[in-house]
Amino acid sequence: MSGFSELRKGLSNIEALERELNLKQLQINRLLNITQAINNNVSAEGLFNMYKSFLSWEIGVKKMALYIRDEDDWSCASSIGIKEELLTADISGHFEKYTRLNNVEDTEHPLFRQFDVVIPVRHKEHPIAYVFIGGFSEEEDMYNKVQFITTITNIIAVAIENKRLFKRQLEQERLKREMELASEMQRMLIPTNMPNKPGYELASIYKPHFGVGGDYFDFIEFGDGKIVFCVGDISGKGVAAALLMANFQANFHTLINKRTALDAFIRDLNTSVNLITQGERFITFFIAEYDTEKQALRYVNAGHNPPVLVNDGEMHLLNKGCTILGSFPELPEIEVGCVPLEGEAIVLSFTDGLTDLQNEKGDYLNEEMLYSFVRNNYKLSASSFNRQLMERLEIFKGGKSYPDDFTVLTCKIFTPGKRKGRH
Repeated sequence: MSGFSELRKGLSNIEALERELNLKQLQINRLLNITQAINNNVSAEGLFNMYKSFLSWEIGVKKMALYIRDEDDWSCASSIGIKEELLTADISGHFEKYTRLNNVEDTEHPLFRQFDVVIPVRHKEHPIAYVFIGGFSEEEDMYNKVQFITTITNIIAVAIENKRLFKRQLEQERLKREMELASEMQRMLIPTNMPNKPGYELASIYKPHFGVGGDYFDFIEFGDGKIVFCVGDISGKGVAAALLMANFQANFHTLINKRTALDAFIRDLNTSVNLITQGERFITFFIAEYDTEKQALRYVNAGHNPPVLVNDGEMHLLNKGCTILGSFPELPEIEVGCVPLEGEAIVLSFTDGLTDLQNEKGDYLNEEMLYSFVRNNYKLSASSFNRQLMERLEIFKGGKSYPDDFTVLTCKIFTPGKRKGRH
């Protein structure tokens, strides 16, 4: 009988070994299936379903919750045997204490009481997943199961992380291309050949902060001896600002060529901006019209930084006008400024990137410094004035960078027949 008992025991061991070998083979096959699915670029949802099926059927896991990181947020991507109301709780604050495979020690939270072990997955020293496992019986080979779960979880989590990184890379490349297109669009909208006539000269400085900005300037010369020039700052950045700028430029040219009075022009321009933006975006805007025959400058300032006019040493701030454009369907009041010009004059119009400039001590380029510079250099030509201004700004900011879009439009006005601006 003892021999028969030993034989039966041996057969039982063989059967157990065969079952274990079959289980290992099933696990390896499933592992190969998951690897092949990753190579075939199966969706994240498909991988999570394969992972859940593998743990439930091949490994026999009764309770599981897999948490995956997406940027700075954590979410439960898959679960087994856990009530939905427990999974809605935010437990990410507990994750940082689990740096390696460990027993779940936090039993105060009702969700943690469901599990026995936690397996963290790290990628380049950063946690990308946590899987909580529970429901093991005492007779189960818990060690071997956890080891295999660790392997398969690492494979799934790293594959999902790579998908996330690849998606982010594609998004960054798409945004980069969009920014390049927007930058190209803006370069086509911004004038490059500035007028240099016996009675006046225009010169510009245009520095978008990230290649695409909200600053705008333009000019139009008319056959009756008048020239119109303008500077604007469109709220927002990037592609949205570039598109609004393109539309704004089209409306500007259409309306200004109607040759209406400046106040009527501004009302029509405000209406066109408001119809497009529905009041969600706005534009600060300054426009001036110089009449070379009458030697008079008429202007409207729509909520923009007041340009500085110096005429034969006397300084004026061009601040008459109205509120910003686009925020309201109708402008309540518009005041058109008018300044007679005698002798030499210069108008410095700019966007707020100029006065937002800081030096290495953190001091801003204040307005008094700017006014003093204009008074001391108003006899220069527009191009020479801008070169001197850039040299002064570079000295002022030192190693600091320009914090925002930065645009300057300088208009030099000469005495008729006596152009004597220094170069």
